[in-house]
Amino acid sequence: MLQYPELPLESPLIDVELPDPRGGRYRLSQFTEPLLAVVFMCNHCPYVKGSIRELVQLAESYRGQVAFVGINPNDWERYPEDSPEGMVAFAKEHGIFFPYLVDETQEVAKAYRATRTPEVFLFDERRLLRYHGRINDNPKFPDQAQSHDLKAAIEALLQGQDPPLKEAPALGCSIKWRPGNEPEIKIG
Repeated sequence: MLQYPELPLESPLIDVELPDPRGGRYRLSQFTEPLLAVVFMCNHCPYVKGSIRELVQLAESYRGQVAFVGINPNDWERYPEDSPEGMVAFAKEHGIFFPYLVDETQEVAKAYRATRTPEVFLFDERRLLRYHGRINDNPKFPDQAQSHDLKAAIEALLQGQDPPLKEAPALGCSIKWRPGNEPEIKIG
């Protein structure tokens, strides 16, 4: 069994500043909406492609209440579709209007202990981690999803309640680490 320590619930926001592919820069602490969803994602992963419609719909439905920020940590030298230019095309194709940022060094993904795309970290108004995991229970085939865990977590937090599931294992592709940059994973 592979063991990789997850970011504990109630952890404070790891505040970083990252570029977008068009030359802008965003700091996670700049968003003032009550909730903040940090989503590690990429362009080529079939699980991201299957989840992106629901993610964009959630961002639209909760505009002003939840800030969404996508972060692409993948090695685009080995996966060219995940390049910054590919991010611009992917965002246009799927109507992504929220910031979609580049984690070129992969240090942000490591700090969050992210392992998958897509993988969501949802922070409350105090910017404490309250939900970690998946968008839904069938990201590759979203029309067959039975459980929309991110939406349920958002709804609960906006009503001042705990999410029904605080952690739901992220379902998706592994982050494509640059050779030699892989995080330390224990077997045991």
